[in-house]
Amino acid sequence: MPGLVTPAIPAGTLTRQPQPHLTGDHLHLRPWRTTDRPAVVAAYTDPAIQRWHCRTMTDTEAHTWITHWPHRWQQETGAGWAVTDPTGDTVLGQISLRRLHLPDAQAEISYWVLPAARGHHVAARALTTLTRWAFDTLGLHRIELSHSTANPASCRVAHRGGYPAEGIRRGEGRHADGWHDMHLHARLRTDRPD
Repeated sequence: MPGLVTPAIPAGTLTRQPQPHLTGDHLHLRPWRTTDRPAVVAAYTDPAIQRWHCRTMTDTEAHTWITHWPHRWQQETGAGWAVTDPTGDTVLGQISLRRLHLPDAQAEISYWVLPAARGHHVAARALTTLTRWAFDTLGLHRIELSHSTANPASCRVAHRGGYPAEGIRRGEGRHADGWHDMHLHARLRTDRPD
């Protein structure tokens, strides 16, 4: 059935270019490498990451997770970056456009930070860097992020990244300890950063 609205971002926008490396605020966001498997496994064995992301990962699963990201870029359904130090060598965390819908120019962001890198605003700095690219270069209109209401650290990241709270989605997230209410944060391209 033909749509009455032209897609906000045309199909092929991502596939016409390689996934970019992004830099900002002393961080380097780069596409995942298969050599990053140990960092991904370490992340998903961390109790805090397991609690909020509700998964663990073996080396084989980490390999699959890493190698799936380029396919998502080609399908224009998502994009994931390793958040690293400025050299690009030491993985500090991850950030991704885990859900990407170009026709509506919308995405959802997710992130985690390895224990050794916590306390340095890595997630908020990466969020700011990716948001800038997603609005200014990709042309998104709206980006959302959500987290359990029991996760105040993620709420602070959202606010530092310029994502105001929009509300609570009751019982939306299923975690190991049951259903969680989820905070919804969002930012529009037209929002002024704090």
